[in-house]
Amino acid sequence: MYKHILLPVDLEDQASWEASAPVAVDYAKAFGATVHVMTVVPDFGMSVVGSFFPDDFAEKAIAETDKRLHGFVSENLPDDISIQHVVKHGRVYEEIIMTAKELGADLIVMSAHRHELSDYLLGPNAARVARHASQSVLIVR
Repeated sequence: MYKHILLPVDLEDQASWEASAPVAVDYAKAFGATVHVMTVVPDFGMSVVGSFFPDDFAEKAIAETDKRLHGFVSENLPDDISIQHVVKHGRVYEEIIMTAKELGADLIVMSAHRHELSDYLLGPNAARVARHASQSVLIVR
């Protein structure tokens, strides 16, 4: 049923993956799917902010994040499933949606890790992805 599962993680926040990673692994094992473990290096938000950073800052941040993502996968996901590492740069929810389309993902598995009433118990990125993705989105609480 599922062949490509996108698992977005925030390497700085264990709550972003501790519930969703085991679910993605279970689905991958059940369907023989590939798990595309993804993290996003956030953009600056405003171009004026970016002007204070060196020209090669984004490339260096992406390279370092890729190393950290590989370490994360080695420590937290089993070796007996197919895994692809994906690092993007930009707005988190937009990059998740675009990457899911690029990969042909048929399922996005995310944690709902924000417990603020203003977010209705769903983090803003998870809520935006669930609203705008054309793929199935599984939100794990």
